[in-house]
Amino acid sequence: MAPALVFQLHLVLGYVAWLLCFGVYVWPRLRSMPSFEAQRAIATLHSFRFFGLVFILPGVVDPHLPASFAVFAAYGDFATGVLAMLALLTARIRSLFWAFVVAFNVVGVIDLIVDYYHAVLVDLPARAGELGAMYVIPVIYVPLLMITHVVAFRLLLRSVPKAVPSY
Repeated sequence: MAPALVFQLHLVLGYVAWLLCFGVYVWPRLRSMPSFEAQRAIATLHSFRFFGLVFILPGVVDPHLPASFAVFAAYGDFATGVLAMLALLTARIRSLFWAFVVAFNVVGVIDLIVDYYHAVLVDLPARAGELGAMYVIPVIYVPLLMITHVVAFRLLLRSVPKAVPSY
């Protein structure tokens, strides 16, 4: 099987496996929690996105991994992770907490979408071996990140107060 096909299959199956796991174990719990607690749990997961900086760490990924993919992926993950940490650090100041929750989710989704775009431009599936040990990030970790961003937005919409009709 061609390496590009293996990578694409891994990516799709990463989403399938996480959606199955999420649907059975995570979503029922998150949806039953108060919005604040659910968002804190999601922010905790995303606070580890500083790890994305490994895409620019010499010796971890192949030096031929295109910078147009690696640099944006690294700093987008780093920014998202820092924003998620700021959300956690400001949990006692609810207005700041919610601002950082929105910020890390917006930045995080944009990062992942632009990473997918750059991956297509550089034909990352055909170059998947250049990811080295970090191959696991796009096929295992990224699907979970995208799913939790979608869930975070859904929970944010749930917590928006309904407008009372005026007569």
